[in-house]
Amino acid sequence: MLVEMTERGPDSTGIAIYGNPTSGETTKNTLFSPENQFDWARLLEKFQIECDAETSMKLRANHAVITSKESATRFQNWIRHHYPSLHINSSGRSIEIYKDEGLPRTFIKRFNLSELQGTHGLGHTRMATESAVTIQASHPFSTGQDLCLVHNGSLSNHNSLRERLRKAGIVFGTDNDSEVAAGYLMHRLQLGDSLDEALERALVDLDGFYTFAIGTRDGFAVLRDPIACKPAIMAETDEWVSMASEYRAIAVLPGAENAECWEPEPAKIYSWSHG
Repeated sequence: MLVEMTERGPDSTGIAIYGNPTSGETTKNTLFSPENQFDWARLLEKFQIECDAETSMKLRANHAVITSKESATRFQNWIRHHYPSLHINSSGRSIEIYKDEGLPRTFIKRFNLSELQGTHGLGHTRMATESAVTIQASHPFSTGQDLCLVHNGSLSNHNSLRERLRKAGIVFGTDNDSEVAAGYLMHRLQLGDSLDEALERALVDLDGFYTFAIGTRDGFAVLRDPIACKPAIMAETDEWVSMASEYRAIAVLPGAENAECWEPEPAKIYSWSHG
């Protein structure tokens, strides 16, 4: 689907994969380094010595997925203190997020993503308009455990909302408005909302135009703003559910010719879960 969207004019590509969940209190943290030859082994050794935590690691290009029984908050604070040049893509029991600059086909080959197995995933490729061309500013964005978001559109009140969320303890790594949307949803979930309740509230608190695809450990959801000026299409068969900004990305899927297809309605929440 990402390769099919190449002609959109992408400068970056990213994908969140949900699969291979950890057990107990163990958490997966996906990080990337701007240095291709970064010494990940030294980082792991230093963390194990200082925090006395049972830890393992797997590498993909300039990304590392570090699995640890240390709490996600403590691990991330340790990374920010000792390695401020690293960026934390995601954290959770199931999610792994990989990002890079460049075309989808090159990205998939570099990270050998065709071998990844999962229950569901969210991908995004784009030409940057409102933010810098950096890996950090690429989608998907994740601001909490196993939650991620991709966004087509623009928010007009993201700066004021970002400051409110920072005071509430949400940590941001970029100035991208889409990361604010992800942070907002994480904050609502922390307050006790269900995902549907958080999205209902987003229709009140988020000003602008948007199509959101939101991933969680159990499934995903789609929401368009009340005007819905950004394109979106959904399709469903007995085997899969898919969403894209153009039908061409869905048409390449197996069985797409028999799928039920529709345009999601404005301000209506669509969600699926494994349960």
